[in-house]
Amino acid sequence: MTQQAFASLPFPASLLDKLEQMGYRSMTPIQSASLPVSLAGKDLIAQANTGSGKTAAFGLALLSKLNPRFFGTQALVLCPTRELATQVAQELRKLASYQQNIKVVVLCGGQGIGPQIGSLEHGAHIVVGTPGRIQDHLNKNTLTLSDVQTVVLDEADRMLEMGFVDAIDSILSVTPSTRQTLLFSATYPPDIERLSQQYQSNPVRVTVAAESDEGTIEERLFEVTRDSKGAALLAIIRHFRPESSVLFCNTKQSVRETVELLRSAGVSADALHGDMEQRDRDQVLVRFKQKSMQILVASDVAARGLDVDDLSLVINVDMPRDVDVYTHRIGRTGRAGKSGLAASLVERSEQYKVDQIGTQLQRKLHLESWQALPVSDQALAGPSHRTVAVNLGRRQKIRPGDLVGAFVNQLQVPAEALGNITVSDNQSFVAIAADSISKNLQPVGDLKIKGRSARVRVLR
Repeated sequence: MTQQAFASLPFPASLLDKLEQMGYRSMTPIQSASLPVSLAGKDLIAQANTGSGKTAAFGLALLSKLNPRFFGTQALVLCPTRELATQVAQELRKLASYQQNIKVVVLCGGQGIGPQIGSLEHGAHIVVGTPGRIQDHLNKNTLTLSDVQTVVLDEADRMLEMGFVDAIDSILSVTPSTRQTLLFSATYPPDIERLSQQYQSNPVRVTVAAESDEGTIEERLFEVTRDSKGAALLAIIRHFRPESSVLFCNTKQSVRETVELLRSAGVSADALHGDMEQRDRDQVLVRFKQKSMQILVASDVAARGLDVDDLSLVINVDMPRDVDVYTHRIGRTGRAGKSGLAASLVERSEQYKVDQIGTQLQRKLHLESWQALPVSDQALAGPSHRTVAVNLGRRQKIRPGDLVGAFVNQLQVPAEALGNITVSDNQSFVAIAADSISKNLQPVGDLKIKGRSARVRVLR
């Protein structure tokens, strides 16, 4: 598909300037296919994956209809997980910054409902959240959706898989019948068709290619036995020596066992699965994105919405059960034209899965021996950064620049040692080069940020 410039669409100059600043120089396939439809006010079914630019696709559409002077909720975005909702909200805030006073509120479980109620009392143009928590607010009459113009169902297939169908029904039933409904889904199972028939009006359907260029992803499948799977996994990691990698498992138990195996071998790894407390999940994701942990071992649902750049290696510790999951997993690497590697551990009894995937994707997939991989005896390099948590965040009006000033001037951290900075509602996370971590970064009570005392601690 020929790339189109955003300037070909009826956007104001201030928005085009913001898109240029954010690095959006031309539209991705999903953006060029869906934006003319959604900007025309039509309902939309878009089949697109994480990493395809879909957040900007629906974000630009809903922003174009907002009235900044009216602080009622005009747009609602439903997401399957808190992680995805947080990422979507961050992107919308960036896009919306071309105009003043656009308020985006995140409503998800795993955090106190009281502060959320307080935020809603001051109004919100856009609400992003998970179906369960949105339903909680509706039941408490702390959220009103009678003025909603646009509803987005992001990763609708996963929301249905996670059992949110009743909550979605309940939420959409209290939105205006004249709303525009934009449905985004990586796959198109029958349940999506039924959802569309019930809640959309003459939707236009667009489908784009997978989230990554398949030509940039090298797929290698290694034959293992149940007893040799652990040794094979360690051999693959020691051979390819990734700076950052995601390992996928089919069950939470497999996630736990894999993390234990890696840690016992001296590999920096942590888990991400549905049984974890939300606070712990958030910290694991931040540490991984800030390169203070090298390997993330995840279940599919927990990793949904994970968007990490420069991921050189993905490993299927357990072969997925269907082709769509396989495609989604390997699509986490090889993004933006970069090369990536997807390795899979396959037991002989799973050959049928390989055959099914190869047939549907129309390519030959061959098993090879993991024992043939040359493995260095040299220890793996540790994480390049450490993550430092500060107990102040967005609600305390903290900005990244405030943190940079405090760390450089009060803790004598060299400016060049500072990496990614993430500011959440009540916490902030600062990545610092591992060789710059010092005793100064142990918990202290006299660090001042914007006149407030802050506690600082290094995360494991």
